Amino acid sequence: MSLKTIAVCNESELQDGQMKQVDFEGVGKVVLYRLNNTIHATSAFCTHYGAPLAKGVLTADGRVVCPWHGACFNVCTGDIEDAPAPAAIHSFKAVVADGKIIVTADPSLTLKSNMSRSPKLLSTGVAGSGRSVVIIGGGSATFHAIESLREHGYSGNITVLSQETHPPIDRTKLSKALITDSSKLEWRTAADLKIKYGTTLRTGVTVTSVDTSSKFVVFDGGKESISYETLILAMGGTPRRLPIPGSDLENVYTFRSIEDSKRVDAAAQEGKRMVVIGSSFIGMELVVAVAKRELASIDVIGMEEHPFQNVLGKEVGQGLQKYHESQGVKFHLGAQVEKIIPSESDPSLAASVVVNGQTLPADFIVMGVGVVPATEFLKQSGFQLEKDGGIKVDEYLAVQGKENIYAVGDIAWYPQQKTGESRRIEHWNVAGNHGRAVGKTIAGDRQPFAKVPVFWSAQGQQLRYCGLGADYDDVIIHGNPGEMKFIAYYVHRSEVVAVSSMQNDPVVSKASELLRLGLMPSPAELRAGKSLLSIDISTTSAKSRVESV
Repeated sequence: MSLKTIAVCNESELQDGQMKQVDFEGVGKVVLYRLNNTIHATSAFCTHYGAPLAKGVLTADGRVVCPWHGACFNVCTGDIEDAPAPAAIHSFKAVVADGKIIVTADPSLTLKSNMSRSPKLLSTGVAGSGRSVVIIGGGSATFHAIESLREHGYSGNITVLSQETHPPIDRTKLSKALITDSSKLEWRTAADLKIKYGTTLRTGVTVTSVDTSSKFVVFDGGKESISYETLILAMGGTPRRLPIPGSDLENVYTFRSIEDSKRVDAAAQEGKRMVVIGSSFIGMELVVAVAKRELASIDVIGMEEHPFQNVLGKEVGQGLQKYHESQGVKFHLGAQVEKIIPSESDPSLAASVVVNGQTLPADFIVMGVGVVPATEFLKQSGFQLEKDGGIKVDEYLAVQGKENIYAVGDIAWYPQQKTGESRRIEHWNVAGNHGRAVGKTIAGDRQPFAKVPVFWSAQGQQLRYCGLGADYDDVIIHGNPGEMKFIAYYVHRSEVVAVSSMQNDPVVSKASELLRLGLMPSPAELRAGKSLLSIDISTTSAKSRVESV
């Protein structure tokens, strides 16, 4: 490592509570942060998708939030604070001398190509300790749990039992880009997980039961079993199929895995007719992904009056519908699918969909109608499941009535910090942050879960969302959803509980922090034109309010 010490700007250019991106050695970039009289410096880009951190949100308790997808880092150390960041950022020495801010760094680490820092693993588990964690599932929560366990010093064995045939991947890119090569989406290779994290990855494994009295997990039809000291249930969800005639025909697809992506990618070729059942996020992301492929037709069937209406509200749904219709998509809304009709020439294939008495021709069909928790095998193992198949956990994500068992991600009904009400939330960020929290708890530092949900979606423009708006009773709109440029505030019982936006970064990142801190403005203030970006949460004067949370 070759360090260089460079004066990057005048001290007067960086005031309390501000951050600033500066050049380093011409092509490198560094972000400076001033918290009271202390200046910190880090690499300049989020390790998730490379967003410029200087365009994000800084808080007085030393967090910088990515402007795009909610990843968060500690500005003092560069360590990960929140998912979906897969790696930490670099931290550099910064001092003030003769009115200049001076940074010492290895120039190569200031390049975007080297934006990720390897985590500071307090243990790799290689030596072993006689303890063991078994994780069932291979998604976001699993990846972040492994990282967190080792970052926080867990030295026992870690074994992952995954139905999928590859290490944990960035699943969000499947519906957004129809990527078909899992190696392009892996956060860590199997070799890295084994060598650097002391983790044994068992892929293509189907767990059939858990013996909680003897602490064994049984898999592959009872042929194999493994003992555990601590068990993390992270199975995620299984895509739903509507209980209608023809739903099991060969060219009727659901969507969650690499194999699903391969099937849809192969089917979505020029001149083909696509029917999507479901007008929410997975289905509509696939519509965007295939929009430039010159399909003969794309028909979307939804039960709502407008797509996304239940989550985003009528006005935002209308705006997104307008965009998709401008791209040639035809909607059939307020509709119910009656049946799928097989082809006369090949009865194993679907040829059309009947909706409200109308027949829509189809070369392939995608059902994007949600998921159910993949917990069926737990029924025979003495677990109490909720009506939807989810599992209720406490604030530490521990399964009630079970020793050393945690449930995370899509399957977990967990208590909300403010109300104590349990909810099950199917967001990528929630699963990742669940994994991080559980890893810390198991390693010995009990970590109650208190993160604000964040998600995003590609819908012609990037849609951002944070909070818990499922029960909204009013929506305040700034901007014009019809022009794909807006901020929507979701109100429940006279309180803003969620925010969505398009082309208004970093408003949702700021909103997530205001919700975390309990500093969200009132609906009346927002109707009067108050901007979230005007609210101080980064200077010394705001520190007492921020650190009291």
